[in-house]
Amino acid sequence: METIKTQSQVRKLFWESFPQFKSEFRTRKRQNDYSTDVRCAFVDFTDYLCKNGQITEKQANNYTL
Repeated sequence: METIKTQSQVRKLFWESFPQFKSEFRTRKRQNDYSTDVRCAFVDFTDYLCKNGQITEKQANNYTL
């Protein structure tokens, strides 16, 4: 299991892991510009990464789309 070091790595992995949301991706969108489904999926995704030791709790709490 590899530790993820940056927010951009988490974002990239999220979009690769959830192709059903790919049509919503925009480089200039901010966290709250995305739909509730995307934001909830991202929170669940970061929580999963934290529980599996791939990111720290601090990272999970601070990372946004």
